[in-house]
Amino acid sequence: MATPAELDEIINDAAFILGKHVEEFEREFARAHAVKHCLGVSSGTDALHLALQVLDIGPGDGVLVPVNTFIATAEAVSLVGARPVFVDCDNFYNRVAGKVEALLTADPDGKIKAILPVHLYGRPANMTRLCALAADFNVHIVEDACQAHLARGRRVKVGNFRTVGAFSFYPGKNLGAFGEAGAVVTNDEALYQRAKLLRGHGEITRYHHVAVGHNYRMEAFQGAVLATKLKHLCGWTEKRRKAAALYSALLRDVDGIVTPPSDRDTYNVYHLYVIQAEDRDGLREHLAENGVATGLHYPVPLHMQPAYAELGYRVGDFPVAEAAAARILSLPMFPELTKEQITHVCDRIRDYQTPRWQPVAAAEEQSRRQAG
Repeated sequence: MATPAELDEIINDAAFILGKHVEEFEREFARAHAVKHCLGVSSGTDALHLALQVLDIGPGDGVLVPVNTFIATAEAVSLVGARPVFVDCDNFYNRVAGKVEALLTADPDGKIKAILPVHLYGRPANMTRLCALAADFNVHIVEDACQAHLARGRRVKVGNFRTVGAFSFYPGKNLGAFGEAGAVVTNDEALYQRAKLLRGHGEITRYHHVAVGHNYRMEAFQGAVLATKLKHLCGWTEKRRKAAALYSALLRDVDGIVTPPSDRDTYNVYHLYVIQAEDRDGLREHLAENGVATGLHYPVPLHMQPAYAELGYRVGDFPVAEAAAARILSLPMFPELTKEQITHVCDRIRDYQTPRWQPVAAAEEQSRRQAG
């Protein structure tokens, strides 16, 4: 965290908004992601909202949004007056290119203006294909990297794929503030300058406004905290990856469990470690009884949320996401996880799964013997 002296300085100077601590963090976060510009803002949702604004996306426009994500991804689209166009997964987690291509092809009037891929759970989306589609159909890409600090695909760090990226520093993220905070990143100088203008009420000098903006400014306290914590992010990320590797190794041969995919060309930072289980709710209850806390990210796809009922989607429209939503389970994941803790979690999963699958295995073996 920030040093007491830094926090005292902020208090003594009454410099609570933006300032040198935020600027330091912006420089260092941009450097960490090999991107030219970083703009500290007030939350990840605001980062997404601002990113869409600087691209002049608004009423009448459509934006492709994965249906299996946190609602903030779609909210940002709604807040600029555009329409979220939901996309099912090719397979679970965040592979969506096949469905994206179909939707773009079926949009001859060009109403879809952007693709908003999500680097879900810290795993980079299939950006090579998405960037090619964006170029072919002349649409923007806004990366939702809110769960993916330092992640990369094909040696390119998230936030560098085409147009603009958005990050969240909600306290539970891999890099978390002591409150709400976010960032917009881009390699485009003009987009950066426009985002900077809109971040602070469209103000060029005090009380002189050239655009209708908003208040997206990062607090100085958060800048100081994040600048200090950023120094440890690489180490924390490697610990997450080691924990994930151990989970995957111990669960590899457990029947009825699907572990997250591991791709050679992606650097997954494992904001969450999400498995799939046939009897997810029963397994979750069993783990709770054995002292293991789990989470659900996210149990209701966006098209089934009352907030988006007006879009007219129905149950069954996105079968891959709907099926996965009933199976996903987030296991404990944080840098300080020990081998013993991970082993305990996996042993309890094995305890629950084995009795359920042994009768099936026994029946299959008996059938094979009879056939022989």
